[in-house]
Amino acid sequence: MAACGDYIRSQFPSIDDELYHYVEGILDSSKDDFEDGEEVYEAIGQVLHEVADKPEKEVRQICETLLAMLKGTSNGEEGNIHEKRQNGMNKVLNAPVHLGAMAATLEEQVEQIKSIWVTTRDDTMKVDAKKLEKAEAKLQQKQEKRTGQDSNPRNNLVANQSGDTASASQMMSKKESRMESKGGTNKTQDIRIENFDVAYGDRVLLQGADLTLAFGRRYGLIGRNGLGKTTLLRMISNKQLRIPSHVRVLHVEQEVAGDDTSALNSVLESDTERSALLSREAELQALIEKEGGKNDTLGEELAKVYEAMQTAEVEKAPSRAGAILSGLGFSVERQSWPTKAFSGGWRMRLALARALFSRPDLLLLDEPTNMLDIKAILWLEKYLQCWPTTLLVVSHDRNFLDTVPTDILYLKGQKIEAYRGNYEQFEKTKGEREKNAQREYEAQQAKRAHVQEFIDRFRYNANRASSVQSKIKMLEKLPELKAVEKEAEVTLRFPDVMPLSPPILQLNEVSFRYESSKNGDFIFTGVNLTATLQSRICIVGENGAGKTTLLKIITGTLSPTRGTIHIHRNLKFGYFSQHHVDQLDMTVCPVELLQNHFPGKPTEEYRRMLGSFGVSGDLALQTICSLSGGQKSRVAFALMCAAMPNFLVLDEPTNHLDIESIEALGRALNTCQAGVILVSHDERLIRLVCTELWVCGQGSVRCIEGGFDEYRKIIEKELEG
Repeated sequence: MAACGDYIRSQFPSIDDELYHYVEGILDSSKDDFEDGEEVYEAIGQVLHEVADKPEKEVRQICETLLAMLKGTSNGEEGNIHEKRQNGMNKVLNAPVHLGAMAATLEEQVEQIKSIWVTTRDDTMKVDAKKLEKAEAKLQQKQEKRTGQDSNPRNNLVANQSGDTASASQMMSKKESRMESKGGTNKTQDIRIENFDVAYGDRVLLQGADLTLAFGRRYGLIGRNGLGKTTLLRMISNKQLRIPSHVRVLHVEQEVAGDDTSALNSVLESDTERSALLSREAELQALIEKEGGKNDTLGEELAKVYEAMQTAEVEKAPSRAGAILSGLGFSVERQSWPTKAFSGGWRMRLALARALFSRPDLLLLDEPTNMLDIKAILWLEKYLQCWPTTLLVVSHDRNFLDTVPTDILYLKGQKIEAYRGNYEQFEKTKGEREKNAQREYEAQQAKRAHVQEFIDRFRYNANRASSVQSKIKMLEKLPELKAVEKEAEVTLRFPDVMPLSPPILQLNEVSFRYESSKNGDFIFTGVNLTATLQSRICIVGENGAGKTTLLKIITGTLSPTRGTIHIHRNLKFGYFSQHHVDQLDMTVCPVELLQNHFPGKPTEEYRRMLGSFGVSGDLALQTICSLSGGQKSRVAFALMCAAMPNFLVLDEPTNHLDIESIEALGRALNTCQAGVILVSHDERLIRLVCTELWVCGQGSVRCIEGGFDEYRKIIEKELEG
């Protein structure tokens, strides 16, 4: 490097020490990466042009000479230069100089070399497919030149799948790419995806985003409905984003296929290593028995298999699988049922159980609490707190996000912001960040205004010309700050209804059983329920305890086997089914949907109905199939309320809503004039809305004094037992 340093001094005698050390550091740190003079010119050419007004051709020739020196092929002239200057004092840096860190003490020099850090690469630009392909081809040629063997080029990250069009583009540094190509010995479980884009059709969801997942940490992915959380999980699971090939990813998205395999065996079979060991053990046992135990080689191999089985704790697997199934609500009897005997919701629980049992390197969960009752949710929260690998979960359950994640990833403005801590800590940190950013922005605006006033005042004063120019340069150097953009508050509003005089709704000694029931047992007996337009009743209980059945009896969809129901003659129910979203016509837009169900109104009226639930602007004209789950839920709310009901019966209304929408729903239910009976597993919504808590289970429906806190204590005792 001394020869290169002397040569630079000889060609640019006016170069100051700081720039000299900067250039020397760049050459020293990147000498192994340079392949030709063009790359050297790209690295330091701009700096050399700033130092001296030399023609571009001459600077390029100097860069070629520097490359030759770095590679040890300098010519005689360069050797003479080195001999002439070899006795001189050369200052060699241990590391490249970071000019940004020196900016505070080198303001005058900064103005002279401003372009060094102003002319930077725009990392937010999306990679052009043709340029990316060309760069990859060039990289492959260099790799072949170094290793003498072919290597597979990087795939262009564009994918089309099952009607959902998703595209991703990534830009990685040359150094990172070469590290990957030099042997692949790095088996780190950490995942780092830099500067990538995600699009859904023509809509860009993420642009220039970065995602880092450290092994062993639990990440909660949050953000408003429709920002691309589910799409991002799918792209990670499909390896459409660059993830190390040795990292095993599992995305719980589809329910287990129904067949004759028992629920317990279905979970056990998800551990492929265990299945392979058991299969090999059986093969070796058969071979040894066939040969009469005379083959020592087979015996040695069997001993190794037993050792591997002991390490993998194969014998403990059935009990561990049973514990997971039990925690997710499968009784001992149900664990022996064939998977085809379960409904779709229970098979989704099986899929979750299989994922928890197999323990992938990266587990992706999308709204796992949607399919669970409160007891199973509390069990899952406790189980995931000890999760040994990496977890990335999309959830809108506030209590779940406060309990499980160690980090929060926040989708906003086509970027991913990372926060340490749970959701409560995220809210505090985010609030402080926004306050500080706003203060900094306001302070800079005040400074800009003050400086601009000076410039405008003395712009044409010859005596102040140098000061004015200095102020103009100072303004140009100031970073461009933007005012903090707060997300619009979600508002939901139920329509006003006419008051009714009590009694409104009464259930007297109601019992029910299905005629198709094999054993003829009643789901519940002796239910007594009274409700008014001021009622805020929440019904809780384990899945299968009869919550939805009770709602259908209240709304008249089912008739009680015994007992009577008294309903006010002007009472009009609005029933929100947990499957209501899936039953929408996906081929039309929200405005057309309301028009088809309630014809004869002007378009503005349909838009007003949708706007009451946050479906406005272009969103009201998009095809429903293109909306996110939460947006579809809001459309379903608008459709339900278009009939002007005065009593709301809601079955799991939060399944697809984001956190802000759940908060808005709670506020709207508290202020609406209709009565409310609610089935929900969302602790936040229950605490916001309900004044009465009814527990459905063990063949009855009973009111609990003490509300949700008392119910939670009961469940925790059951889990501990």
